[in-house]
Amino acid sequence: MHGIQGMQGIHQEEVLGKAYDSVLMRRLLGYVRPYRHWVLMAVLLLAAITATDLVRPLLVQQAIDNYLTVPVSREVAVAGLWRLGGLYFLAILLNFLLSYGQAYLLQFTGQKIIYDIRLQVFTHLQRMSLSFFDRNPVGRLVTRVTNDTETLNEMYTSVLVNLFKDLFLLAGIILVMLRLDVGLALVSFTGLPLVLVATRLYQGQAREAYRMVRTRLARLNAFLAEHISGMRVIQIFHREQAKQAEFEQVNHDHYQASMRELFTFAVFRPSMDFIYSLVLAMLLWYGGGQIIREHVSFGVLYAFINYIEQFFRPINDLSEKYTILQSAMASSERIFQLLDRPPEITEPANPVPLPLVRGRIEFDGVWFAYEPGEWVLKDVSFSIEPGETVAFVGATGAGKTSIISLISRLYDVQQGEIRIDGVNIKDVALSHLRRHIGVVMQDVFLFAGDIQGNIRLNNEEISDRRVREVAGYVNADHFIRLLPNGYAEEVKERGATLSTGQRQLLAFARALAFDPAILVLDEATANIDTETELLIQDALKKITRGRTTIVIAHRLSTIQHADRIIVLHRGRVRETGTHQELLARGGMYYDLYQLQYRDGMGGENGANHRV
Repeated sequence: MHGIQGMQGIHQEEVLGKAYDSVLMRRLLGYVRPYRHWVLMAVLLLAAITATDLVRPLLVQQAIDNYLTVPVSREVAVAGLWRLGGLYFLAILLNFLLSYGQAYLLQFTGQKIIYDIRLQVFTHLQRMSLSFFDRNPVGRLVTRVTNDTETLNEMYTSVLVNLFKDLFLLAGIILVMLRLDVGLALVSFTGLPLVLVATRLYQGQAREAYRMVRTRLARLNAFLAEHISGMRVIQIFHREQAKQAEFEQVNHDHYQASMRELFTFAVFRPSMDFIYSLVLAMLLWYGGGQIIREHVSFGVLYAFINYIEQFFRPINDLSEKYTILQSAMASSERIFQLLDRPPEITEPANPVPLPLVRGRIEFDGVWFAYEPGEWVLKDVSFSIEPGETVAFVGATGAGKTSIISLISRLYDVQQGEIRIDGVNIKDVALSHLRRHIGVVMQDVFLFAGDIQGNIRLNNEEISDRRVREVAGYVNADHFIRLLPNGYAEEVKERGATLSTGQRQLLAFARALAFDPAILVLDEATANIDTETELLIQDALKKITRGRTTIVIAHRLSTIQHADRIIVLHRGRVRETGTHQELLARGGMYYDLYQLQYRDGMGGENGANHRV
């Protein structure tokens, strides 16, 4: 139950606000404005379609009253019926053509609107800082860009514009009925109070049922996503039965909510059918009496019966449209909450250019925390000269990774300054700053595509020749050429078909292809076999030459040749010096080194580094 409660907290946003929110609707209509001419044309087509719907019963009424129930000659009757039949056929044909054009135009406009919304959401996501993604699960954000925007498409096409068709149809039927016969019209309207009461009751019940289904569906999806991703752990620890029991509870909750929603819908639709049948019975009783008294013609009664059926059609569709409207309001609220969240990392108003980056890095009294008050870096100050290789070591949580994230301004410091070539990085345009910094992480992320595309990241300014040149430079060309399709070899999601070492070599090639002035290596040689490590160490010597390089490594044997080593402990700089200087000092670095050597983590390399 604890896990279920946790999922409730994660998906609290699924609880709905209002069923209809005028503020949200105004914002949604704002996306229609660029395509208002297309929407207006769709509405006008709907008016024409409604006219063809209304004229057909009148044509049948004319045929009944003028040629079928009155004594006229055969020739006159046949000619009249042919004429009305032709008009009826033209009305059907025109209705088909108009409906096709209107549906195509409406769907085309809806897709254009959703394209704009989806593009705006994704563009906004790219501007958000990493702290935003730390707090928001990937699945939730993907839902915003896909499911929620698609729900809005249904609202634009099925509810917003087609609402005009319902209004046109209902208004047209009322006017035609009153024009044909006021008495029959008033009898037909006797069911309206019952319709209003039933609709009001349905809205209240449907809203609660829909809210429950959405929240429990969110928990079901969260459970599935988490446990399918963690299937390896479940099987290793033999927790299949326990997890099946948990899933059974979550699944049962969703089943119960779905049954409640189904019951609500199942009651509303038959209720409308009952009211329709009641009105129809009253119409036949009253209209039949009027025909017997010869106050109303049979054709008029037929037209009323036909119009009553058309009148209840949009009312029967109300349940579906109400559900779509609820979904749209909930989805738009979540989308606008995302769009209204300002990026924490902002561009400077007047960016300072960095025409030629030499690579001098300065941390001046830097304080940084991911959560307020929980300082990860405390008054950190150091400088790195152009072309210098500096390594950061320390226990987990000492602040090493935070430092490299701050240099690229993936997060902003709370106090102090970070300067590159004497310029505060907050005064430099983000694109300009990050263009000069190359980062190679321990967990290399590869995109689905091919080898070549992952090295150049689809930057067409980097030529094929440059891609092959840097791949050869970092010793990646050899394994790439052995692949069936070489540089065009397909890369599966996250590079699943490549080894850890191969992915690491591709990351080196990617960094070198962009030719950064500053290179950051975060545990770039961790979890690599000995043969691949030799290739990587050779590549490291090449790509760090002439560049300011920052290295983070747990294995101290990999950083002994660094120009300087900075030891971090609990967010503060404790020691600075070369490998030999720090060992001779006998301080914290010496203790770390001895711990690794004693535990055998340094391997043979550790034995060679004894002093």
